[in-house]
Amino acid sequence: MNIFNEMESEVQSYARSFPVVFNKAKDCYLYGEDGKQYIDFLAGAGSLNYGHNNEHLKKALIEYISADGITHGLDMHSAAKAKFLEVFRDNILQPRDMEYVLQFCGPTGTNAVEAALKIARKVTGRTNVISFTNGFHGCSLGAAAVTGNQHHRGGAQVALNDVDRMPFCGYYGHDVDTVKMIDKLLSDPSSGIDKPAAAIVEAVQGEGGLNVASNAWLKALEKVCKKHGILLILDDIQAGCGRTGTFFSFEKADISPDIVTLSKSLSAYGLPFAVVMIKPELDKWLPGEHNGTFRGNNHAFVTATAAIEHYWSDNSLEKAVVEKAAIVTRCFKKVIDTHGAMTLRLKGRGLMQGIDCKTGELASKICQRAFEKGVIIETSGNHSQIVKCFCPLTIEVDALTKGLDLLEQSFAEVFAEEALKKAS
Repeated sequence: MNIFNEMESEVQSYARSFPVVFNKAKDCYLYGEDGKQYIDFLAGAGSLNYGHNNEHLKKALIEYISADGITHGLDMHSAAKAKFLEVFRDNILQPRDMEYVLQFCGPTGTNAVEAALKIARKVTGRTNVISFTNGFHGCSLGAAAVTGNQHHRGGAQVALNDVDRMPFCGYYGHDVDTVKMIDKLLSDPSSGIDKPAAAIVEAVQGEGGLNVASNAWLKALEKVCKKHGILLILDDIQAGCGRTGTFFSFEKADISPDIVTLSKSLSAYGLPFAVVMIKPELDKWLPGEHNGTFRGNNHAFVTATAAIEHYWSDNSLEKAVVEKAAIVTRCFKKVIDTHGAMTLRLKGRGLMQGIDCKTGELASKICQRAFEKGVIIETSGNHSQIVKCFCPLTIEVDALTKGLDLLEQSFAEVFAEEALKKAS
């Protein structure tokens, strides 16, 4: 571990929670140098929906590399890109009656957000953007500006302007219609809210605390955006690619966002890859106007194509996610009923569920205990108070059950210790 302490910046974060040198990974498992096996309930923060070194994807990638396929090609045409575009169109867009063009931007989620904000401002000629409480969209300056988390915003060390923060679904409780509030502010010329270029939103806020926007709320937000001539950007970077059960997290809301951002598990293999989906009539870019050296990660095209062909040509993965999500829900409800039905709370949807423990200190202790037992799991939320299960979608039921059992034991042990502290 000395080399990390000597050479790596203090900015590292996950390594602090999991102080182990990992040297192998397969499916839902990580292995330390000492051979200890860990069940991965973090999955690269949602970038490994299909697990580590997935055989179907690895085979396609190895064959491509062995044939001396293009690795880096800027945004030039390649056979790998053509195949990805065809497969994405035929298996993802057309079955959902969606029509978008794809912009290959820089390879990370925050790159996609920056490009989405930029094209929205270019198309509308306006600068202001609506974002939402507890939203997380990245750490580059434009993405940080629309992010709510003060920890990440504070790291910018410059003014983060041209954003109006609005309350997310349920922020004031589920009896308060926050979209109606937004409509009122936008309709009042003396509200002080300049007409925005866009509103950027997550259907399920991953880092923000597994807050779920109801289908009705998303539908109402889309209606308000159309009413006021505002573009709707749906950030599906963490909740997309099947994490909530459907490929896009917003499908069941029956909405059609103007712009959609995808990254994380889009490459399916943990390779850097991001796209911006843009309605064709909004594609007003000039050639090279938004540029980037790493727009052509052909290895990611190959693994993304393999994943879509293998997992999204039918609805078998969707069904499996729903079934596994039900297992997680049952386990978490049992934990809540056992240890604090009045204080603990179930959060999230699909295979991005968690338990709100009210304090970050308690959630951190539970995650640390789970790590000691062989489960990699992290927290989320505005106070890091939520223990968040983010297992691969392809995890075997036996492994999922084992991991949940260890997590349940961790809750039990930590709550017993907390009870002893209070009693003493």
